[in-house]
Amino acid sequence: QVQLVESGGGLVQAGASLRLSCAASGRTFSSYIMGWFRQAPGKEREFVAAISRSGDTTYYADSVKGRFTISRDNAKNTVYLQMNSLKREDTAVYYCAADRNIATMSRLDFGFWGQGTQVTVSS
Repeated sequence: QVQLVESGGGLVQAGASLRLSCAASGRTFSSYIMGWFRQAPGKEREFVAAISRSGDTTYYADSVKGRFTISRDNAKNTVYLQMNSLKREDTAVYYCAADRNIATMSRLDFGFWGQGTQVTVSS
């Protein structure tokens, strides 16, 4: 099993950039597919981005495609979410997730979760 801890959230103005980090424990980080999800007040938790075990393949929600970039450094047991051109609509708690096997980008396919980090974008 793996434990995840997110960091890097904060308050920024629209148009700014922010990079989130997710530090994972354990010796088998490279065997996990990693993902980012977010949940805004009053809304369901939604998929943001995911990355393959090797980092060669990435997936993005349409709402963030072209603005966000997911990456990972297996040597550091860390996955990142670079967020550029932030919009007010990006305000949410961002969660890091992991699983050894993924069939879809649904949150139901990820078994391990971090505690979340708050991202607030002001107009």
